[in-house]
Amino acid sequence: MFVHILSLQFAGFFGGDIGNLLATWEQAGVFSYVLPFLLIFAVVFGILMKIKVFGENRGINAVIALVVGLLSLQFQLVPVFFSEIFPQLGVGLSVLLALIILTGLFFSSEENKVVNYLLLAVAVIIFLIVIYNTATNLGFYSGYWWSANWQWVILVAAVIGILAAVITSGAPKKEMPPIKLNWGK
Repeated sequence: MFVHILSLQFAGFFGGDIGNLLATWEQAGVFSYVLPFLLIFAVVFGILMKIKVFGENRGINAVIALVVGLLSLQFQLVPVFFSEIFPQLGVGLSVLLALIILTGLFFSSEENKVVNYLLLAVAVIIFLIVIYNTATNLGFYSGYWWSANWQWVILVAAVIGILAAVITSGAPKKEMPPIKLNWGK
């Protein structure tokens, strides 16, 4: 029995059992179809439940989310996009987590708000790099329009970002008193 336990340990260490399981799931289409479908279904269903377009009718929301999830898998764009973006996102999140851990050693987040804004800036930069690399790998930006106008796109995005920062950092918001309505009382 000890030999079997030992062989399971070595097989697991060298990618045996778990690696075989993941390879089987990949061949069965779990990563290409099942997980993208579940993600799209859950996001669409959650949005429909939140905005309450059809009231509290969960059945209609589920049917719409099911249709959107299945239609999104009709072509290979969604599985290929997910297979490109999520590994890069995982690497970006790992870098951000390591940076948060290292800054947590030296700074307290309650005391120093500048550190939080710097971490937010790094997170935005990582997000933009992930999106850029994904678009590059999928060939989204390879058209003539993007190659001719990428400077303008960056300029417009920067202007919008600056305007958003100026507008949100303006005067403090005044708190409105609550409105009391007397409906026939």
